[in-house]
Amino acid sequence: MDGTAGVSGRRVADESVLDDPDTFAEQDPGGMLRFTASAGAQVRESAALAAEANLQSLEDEGRPRAVVIAGIGTAGRTGDVLATVAGPRCPVPVIPHRSAGVPGWVGAADVVIAVSASGRSPEALGAAEAAHRRGARLVAVGAPDSQLQSVAERARAPFIPVPRRAPARASLWALTVPVLLAARTLGLVKVNEADLAETAARLDADADRCRPTAESFVNPAKSLALGLSGSIPIVWGSSPLATVAARRFGDTLSANARYPVVTGALGEAGRGRVGLLDGVFGGLVESERDIFADPGEVEGDPTRLRLVLLRDGGLNAEDDTDEPLAVEERRAEAVQTLAERRGVRCDVVTAEGGSALERLASLVAVPDFASIYLALAHGLDPMAVPAITEMKELANQ
Repeated sequence: MDGTAGVSGRRVADESVLDDPDTFAEQDPGGMLRFTASAGAQVRESAALAAEANLQSLEDEGRPRAVVIAGIGTAGRTGDVLATVAGPRCPVPVIPHRSAGVPGWVGAADVVIAVSASGRSPEALGAAEAAHRRGARLVAVGAPDSQLQSVAERARAPFIPVPRRAPARASLWALTVPVLLAARTLGLVKVNEADLAETAARLDADADRCRPTAESFVNPAKSLALGLSGSIPIVWGSSPLATVAARRFGDTLSANARYPVVTGALGEAGRGRVGLLDGVFGGLVESERDIFADPGEVEGDPTRLRLVLLRDGGLNAEDDTDEPLAVEERRAEAVQTLAERRGVRCDVVTAEGGSALERLASLVAVPDFASIYLALAHGLDPMAVPAITEMKELANQ
């Protein structure tokens, strides 16, 4: 098969597209913008569906030795969210697991939460089957009437249905809320109805700010997308919570906009990756740029880094106190200063809200939309990713 089959779009982003909403229906036929705008509704619906599931059996058997969240892609990211929201004070280990099966030590004392938007991912199915064989408590989250639901029924385990209306990467909140509520039943996290309502309201408000009809100069997602166009993005989070959001942004930039991206924790960056700012796409290229040249006359304009810092607002995400995270904040300020000295442009998204879940939502929403607008500016359909389909076909041969 021709390796370029199905590849389309344009190399240079067309900024004018983003202020012409009439073109979005044509360029986004699958409705990725619409699905992303449903994040608040996903929180409400998933909370209602989880309330209808029989989670009482989890509580009746007491606190587990450990909790394993099994899934891959966006489903796997739910495990990162739970581990971060639970924080270091969680009474038991919370372990995201992205491989088939479960860790060798999992047994009757443990809980496995298998997550799959489609209900048929090998990783989630393998984990659910293994948990059943080993006598571990199982919770399954996924599409109704799926293979995963069948496994849960055989194991007589709680199953929380997630209606399949969107691609998995646009269903983060539909998958995350059931995982959090199962963990709440186990006594591992404090997520109450007010937290869920405020998170949903935050997502609704950000969806309104990022709506297609809002022009670029007032739309934070469009502005972020235009800033990133033609660059190599580096996305760093200032706290564990912000790092989850940074890695989520890397997921959507890769899948929706087809951009290469470096993501991670700001603390890790200080141990080596911050050197990127001095490299051939950072300070070095900026030092050789003629600042007086007309941008329209520059030939072979080099690709540059674009730094995005996700900052957690100086709040302690691990234990929900208002103690400043002085180290993280000083580190974020230092990196911004380094970038400024090297001429590397930097965008900052700062968390807002009271609970850890709402703050996470405030760090995820605008970047989610930005990845879609960046795809549209390049003439790419953010829903249809030919390489993903082709890889699945090749892997199943």
